Amino acid sequence: MCSSDLGQRGDDRRHSGKLTVSRALSGDDDRARSLAALRRAREKEKRAYAQSGPREKQVRDVVVPESITVGELANRMAEKAADLVKALFKMGTPVTVNQSIDQDTAELLVTEFGHNIKRVSDSDVDIDTATDVDAPETLQPRPPVVTIMGHVDHGKTSLLDAIRGAKVASGEAGGITQHIGAYQVKVADGSELTFLDTPGHEAFSEMRARGANVTDIVVLVVAADDGLRPQTVEAINHTKAAGVPMIVAINKIDKPEAKPQRVREELLQHEIVVEQLGGDVQDVEVSALKGTNLDGLLDAIALQAEILELKANPDRAAEGTVIEAKLDKGRGPLATVLVQRGTLKVGDVFVVGAASGKVRAMIDDHGRQVKQAGPSMPVEVLGLGSVPSAGDQLTVVENEARAREVAAYRQGVLDRKRTTAAPMSLENMFANKASTTIEFPLVIKADVQGSAEAIVNALNRISTDEIKVRILSSGVGAITESDVTLASATGAPIIGFNVRPNAKAREVAARNKTELRYYDVIYHLTDWAKEAMAGNLGPEIIETVVGRARVQEVFPAGKRDKAAGLLVLEGVIRKGLHARLTREDVIVSKTTISSLRRFKDDVAQVIAGLECGVLLADTNDIKAGDNLEVFEVEERARTL
Repeated sequence: MCSSDLGQRGDDRRHSGKLTVSRALSGDDDRARSLAALRRAREKEKRAYAQSGPREKQVRDVVVPESITVGELANRMAEKAADLVKALFKMGTPVTVNQSIDQDTAELLVTEFGHNIKRVSDSDVDIDTATDVDAPETLQPRPPVVTIMGHVDHGKTSLLDAIRGAKVASGEAGGITQHIGAYQVKVADGSELTFLDTPGHEAFSEMRARGANVTDIVVLVVAADDGLRPQTVEAINHTKAAGVPMIVAINKIDKPEAKPQRVREELLQHEIVVEQLGGDVQDVEVSALKGTNLDGLLDAIALQAEILELKANPDRAAEGTVIEAKLDKGRGPLATVLVQRGTLKVGDVFVVGAASGKVRAMIDDHGRQVKQAGPSMPVEVLGLGSVPSAGDQLTVVENEARAREVAAYRQGVLDRKRTTAAPMSLENMFANKASTTIEFPLVIKADVQGSAEAIVNALNRISTDEIKVRILSSGVGAITESDVTLASATGAPIIGFNVRPNAKAREVAARNKTELRYYDVIYHLTDWAKEAMAGNLGPEIIETVVGRARVQEVFPAGKRDKAAGLLVLEGVIRKGLHARLTREDVIVSKTTISSLRRFKDDVAQVIAGLECGVLLADTNDIKAGDNLEVFEVEERARTL
């Protein structure tokens, strides 16, 4: 076979491009040669690098806060974390990659590795939105945020139903709203309104305050047949504190006993003068049930919004407030966020309270997925690292590293607050030891953050000097095995508010005989807590002093007992009553009168001014001159 044939065959192989095992092992394939050539080229490069020497080290400006983890510092310095750990070990500071070091230690490391340090204080790490003001030319009109407030059962949710043309109230437990609902409504002229519906129950005071703080206009719903009630007055106070304009909706005017004029007059007591009485507060008579005059209410809102000239910049990183937050079994932590400026988009990285996250999805009030949410739009946000607190600020940041940094700083502040909340003095310590207050431990799980917060506050208000609620843990989401373990260690009941235990938790609770209680209306919960706490205290013992006597002389009665000759000083002395024997105003014994005689005759009672002889049960320590106090004991069931 001639050489030209061999060359020809090699070309064919090269073009066919298939490398079989036999070809690879035969060693005469071009691919094998090219790999070897690549290896030679690499060796050549290495030799060239060795001759020219290593590249010049890059000097970096490293920003170091008051405390930073070794791993994060390594990232900022572009060095290996292991090298930093080694350097610290040599300095006599053994640490791990995830451990935090202070600014001074970080400075030693940064200079050791030849970089420049830029110190920043922790407060610089946090986001300060107050200094970030939008230029007037960037502002565009936005829908008003309207909060509906009023007393329980005055028709707030029914009014919102009538405006939305949808049924919200039908899903409410016991007909009472248990957390803030956020809805966006398109009105006839095409404009949009955002409504927040707040609970009217007394326990939800914080929610009403939160509603007032994020709102532009408050609609105060007052039932025409009921007038001003405690939560109506509280809503007025929250509105005044937030400095928000108010519109009064006098509801239930379809009822025959409705007295709208009385409502207007009652409002005067709280310095609210409606237009009909020469003031500047708009009032509208409506009926949520019949749908009467809803257009009048919407016109009043539109007029008020026009006066306010509400504007925001939609073309910037979003900022908003958490209205409500919860833990969903399938979707993780969720937060209902009211966007206040900027536009929140899917994929945005954000910080909310001490949690960071990335917007995975957003859902509007109709359950539809949306890609972005502009100013005044309420959306449910998925993608949070943990459940934030209701009322927390959500701020979109440039990247995940920045989000983590801010969240870590805020978490550190919270931890420091928690540990330094109540400095224990010697006096406090002994006062706590000597305290006879009974503790009533509870574990609380609720469906949303606002409800958990309201339940804790309501239970703390029930506490008295004799018995106080001790919340071992409160959180959102289903009752878990760890909740049951915590509760069973102290014998505490677990309260589930609109939540249930998972299968494992049920099994552990049955095994440990842990009490599980479920509620969906807050005042049912507080009523049970009052009864349970009163039961824990036991019945109330009431003593009524019936008579007093003085021991004149003591004489033996039988083998062991002593009888006392008494002079009754006041009241009466009866057989079988409880008695206290005192000597120089110090109690010697508590006893009962087992026998009462007068001139050798058994008698039922002896009145003041007469003498008698008594046998006292279980005591022989009686001396002439002792005093005897006789009293009745009554047991009463406790109420808190």
